[in-house]
Amino acid sequence: MRQRPSSRLLVVNAQGRLLLFRFVHRTGALAGSIFWAPPGGGLDAGESFEQAACRELLEETGLRIADPGPQVARRIVTFTMPDGIAVKADERYFLIRVATLEVSSALWTAEERAVVAEHAWWSQADLARAAEQVWPDDMAGMLVEAGVWGSSR
Repeated sequence: MRQRPSSRLLVVNAQGRLLLFRFVHRTGALAGSIFWAPPGGGLDAGESFEQAACRELLEETGLRIADPGPQVARRIVTFTMPDGIAVKADERYFLIRVATLEVSSALWTAEERAVVAEHAWWSQADLARAAEQVWPDDMAGMLVEAGVWGSSR
């Protein structure tokens, strides 16, 4: 199984809402799947998790940062990529706080333009009552552990 190190961004605005993208796959190995996920992606050759976090944030939101800060969560998971290849992903999560952010799609790839249907800012309550799949499924716990959201217990 191919290894896929990746960086993911938990972008939280001043109201404590989390940025998520809605992915709608109409073709390929993931045809018919719909889910929400935070920005991020695989590392380029020779790139650190921190460098990838900065690059992915710029490419997927238009926000340029020099340092993502410390890693707040890690997840190792296997899944199928849109091209049908199964991967074992080592995902590192970085918390990015913004006052406001107007998401820009100017640097999106053709694949991103084809599958990203929308984006939205989610509250803890929104996430708890999500009708569609949200990845990772333990994201609320990550944000509680990072001190962003209060415990829902």
